[in-house]
Amino acid sequence: MATDNHSGQSCCSCTPQGNASPCSCGTPATPPAIRTTGSTITMANRVDHFLARGGFKRGSHRVEPGLYRLGDPSPDSPVFASANYTLSFDALRSALAGIDAYILVLDTKGINVWCAAGKGTFGTKELVGQISMNGLASVVSHKKIIVPQLGAPGISWPDVLKKTGFLVEYGPVRARDLPEYLRNHKASTAMRRVEFPLWDRIVLIPVELVHVALPAIVAAIVLWFLAGPVAAIAAITAVVAGTVLFPAFLPFIPTRDFSTKGLILGGIVAVPFAAAFYHSPALPGWAATAGALTPILIMPAVTAYLALNFTGSTTFTSRKGVKKEIFQYVPVMALMAGLGILLGIMLGASRLLGVI
Repeated sequence: MATDNHSGQSCCSCTPQGNASPCSCGTPATPPAIRTTGSTITMANRVDHFLARGGFKRGSHRVEPGLYRLGDPSPDSPVFASANYTLSFDALRSALAGIDAYILVLDTKGINVWCAAGKGTFGTKELVGQISMNGLASVVSHKKIIVPQLGAPGISWPDVLKKTGFLVEYGPVRARDLPEYLRNHKASTAMRRVEFPLWDRIVLIPVELVHVALPAIVAAIVLWFLAGPVAAIAAITAVVAGTVLFPAFLPFIPTRDFSTKGLILGGIVAVPFAAAFYHSPALPGWAATAGALTPILIMPAVTAYLALNFTGSTTFTSRKGVKKEIFQYVPVMALMAGLGILLGIMLGASRLLGVI
């Protein structure tokens, strides 16, 4: 991408936005109008946050990309970069209450900073494009933009500096630390430390639970009629373990891999069901053993698979580590689930044929 209009060139490859007038090669001759925002979180914002946390219309919780004016900023006011995910944008603007600033919103397709940085949408190309598109060099007198620390994997500061003249400054992990950070533009060790406390883990539960609720209910109903209430409850328990218990107890489950953590947790919750099948008077001999093995095989596999979804919700894992887990453990999960399903089919068929 070429440099912006204020570095000696009249055009670049950006696409016009809003009321901008395009020049001959597709770049606006004049920057889009600066939007205005505030620090107050309204009831409508809170409703949006609630729906976003619950996974309702997951891709629709976004604000328009571009440059925003917060308070009454001057050319010397700081500039912050944000994702256009409403929770990210609202966390930033609410943390800056009483501070006059500009917020440059990148088009991350409604994805938060951390995930978007990994996907590349909160990245160098988009940041360079927004700086150029919005004529940021003519808005502020300095050449500095503050980027969230969790956005660092997607932003190459040397490339941004080379293409725009703006120096990227990596701010603290949490937006709430920005007022203190702005005093001397230095982050303490605590500001740089990424944490994943209980509350941060719990708020992830609804969105994961909502996604699997319907399939889990359907599976439970089918199992209720084919194998009885114990099998139906086992199915629901495996899902709850993977989406509710796993994030709550994540730090306390041994091993580093999320997959093995999930297998351990799934194995623990499967024990009562295995015991119930093994001691069931309706399953004599080999059937009792097969009945006990079925939850021991299926429930840990289901729980571990759902637990693996949380690798994208925490900085405890890396992209390389997640790929390694997928290739290493998903085949194991599939094998366990497949064997468990085969045993279940054998038991069901034997029951229908009157063998047991």
